[in-house]
Amino acid sequence: VAALEVPATAAAAADQDAGAELAKQLANPIASLISVPFKLNWDTSIGPANADRYTLNVQPVIPVSINRDWNLISRTIVPFVDAQSPVPGGSHESGLGDILQSLFFSPKAPTAGGWIWGAGPVLLLPSASNDAIGGEKWGAGPTAVMLKQADGWTYGALANHVWSFAGSSNRADISATFLQPFLAYTTKTATTYTLNTESTYDWNADRWTVPINLSVSQLVRFGRQPVSFAFGVRGYSERPPGGPDWGLSLTVTFLFPK
Repeated sequence: VAALEVPATAAAAADQDAGAELAKQLANPIASLISVPFKLNWDTSIGPANADRYTLNVQPVIPVSINRDWNLISRTIVPFVDAQSPVPGGSHESGLGDILQSLFFSPKAPTAGGWIWGAGPVLLLPSASNDAIGGEKWGAGPTAVMLKQADGWTYGALANHVWSFAGSSNRADISATFLQPFLAYTTKTATTYTLNTESTYDWNADRWTVPINLSVSQLVRFGRQPVSFAFGVRGYSERPPGGPDWGLSLTVTFLFPK
């Protein structure tokens, strides 16, 4: 019996280690790992009507090997929005929002100090199906990320800046900086606890939007398919007039390791 139990225990330990490693890769925004997150955000207490807004972000991450030393990481955010009117008597709006496409050129090996980094362009596409939930502007700019992973911890920051350069002359120009410092801890059982902000500074309006997000995720397997489930809560430490007060998020991520 003991001879049979040892291999089974070893196999279970190996599966656990593999799961923890996948969860650790998922905490890295530019890991060489194909992943497809579906993130549903709910924000509430918007405007005088205390309205709700639901946003489903489909966020595929696709790494491409350029050569023996470099990867190109494609990160896309495709938002689907359903928003109540923030003012009493206003119209309910829903549809596809503006798509954000980021490309990171990233070395395959960390630096001598263990840092992982990537940088490249970001492009804003005026893809919204409804002008009430889109800016009707083309935008572009730089994006970069830097992080370090050690002893289960992942910490770093992602940033971009988007300027509008074309689009409807009747809509406001865009000049916005996005900052996302993050701190995550992944356990040996593939549970990850994450604290981050997804702050945006609107240079034209001279205004910050600063949600503070706390989430927990768990990696599981359905047969051979690894899937991560995450739940999060956020509060806004800074918001524009009429902006949301707090919100929740639910994320389901399908992973496709090589």
